[in-house]
Amino acid sequence: MASRLYKKHERLVTIMEITRETIIGDILDIAPETAPFFLEIGMHCLGCPASRGESVEMACAVHGVDCDELLTKINSFLKNK
Repeated sequence: MASRLYKKHERLVTIMEITRETIIGDILDIAPETAPFFLEIGMHCLGCPASRGESVEMACAVHGVDCDELLTKINSFLKNK
């Protein structure tokens, strides 16, 4: 997961680049507002230690979701927040 910092309206904002290898728990810790994206794919156990330890790619494989499509949605959301 790559991140960069920049100033926006006099506050520090972190922009993350989510990859297939990014751990879901890390995403949720840094950007909890991304939870609906995971709920949409059927990950209803976001508080479970097992699901928080999965990579995005692993979660997509288990839930039969196109990983690239999910990454595009999440990264677009994070860049525009």
